[in-house]
Amino acid sequence: MRAYRALLGAQARSQTAYRASFLLDLLGNVGATVFDVVTVLVIYGVTRELGGFTLRETLVMVGLSASAFAVADLLVGNIERLPTHVRTGLFDAVLLRPLGALPQLLLMNLPLRKVSRGVFGVGVLVVALTSAGIDWTPARVALAVVAPLAGVVFFGSLFVATATVSFWWVDSGELANSVTYGGRDFTTYPVTIFDGWFRAAFAYGLGFAFVSYQPALALLGRADPLGLPSWAGWAAPAVALVAAALAATAWRTGIRHYRSTGS
Repeated sequence: MRAYRALLGAQARSQTAYRASFLLDLLGNVGATVFDVVTVLVIYGVTRELGGFTLRETLVMVGLSASAFAVADLLVGNIERLPTHVRTGLFDAVLLRPLGALPQLLLMNLPLRKVSRGVFGVGVLVVALTSAGIDWTPARVALAVVAPLAGVVFFGSLFVATATVSFWWVDSGELANSVTYGGRDFTTYPVTIFDGWFRAAFAYGLGFAFVSYQPALALLGRADPLGLPSWAGWAAPAVALVAAALAATAWRTGIRHYRSTGS
């Protein structure tokens, strides 16, 4: 752990060496999450309901999605650089060091500027939960804490799993982004606005419904308009663990497959 702390400390010192530039980066990185919230507000400016949900109810989903994705992007999003590392041969050097390959990649150029995005996402979630008129019980309080953490694990697993495709297909960055960032956009809205195979594939095939939609239903005390049982709203931690296990399997398989840039 001492070596990992040293890597993290070096990154923190290098990125904060120019404080004015770092502060500007902090402020600039809030924009992506701000626009997600503003987009929802604009939509509700012309309609009272979206997919059968009011603005306050949808904002709970927005908060769950924004906080989970922003924190996962801060902690794990750096794995998106893996295709570049594979292409340039830097990943070979990573494997030669007596440290875990995945932790090294996550700590290399850790984007501390994204801290502001995570703080803003958590703030949106807190405001949404306090203004939604939720009938709080001990179980719902626990879910309000656990669901965002499960979302972080889910999105983090998604980042890792999609990045491992580069072990077979180096130019896979846009494909990975379509799933990770596309999934973020998908979880911002009630899944009832989608239909057919697209909803089935993204919401339940890939599990995105358990990031924000299903936990929001459980917190709000609403039955699922799509007919899923009430326990589905509490399944987010289990889905996140499954996603983490699949991502770990994909990563180990990719590492075994890797044969260096010169092969």
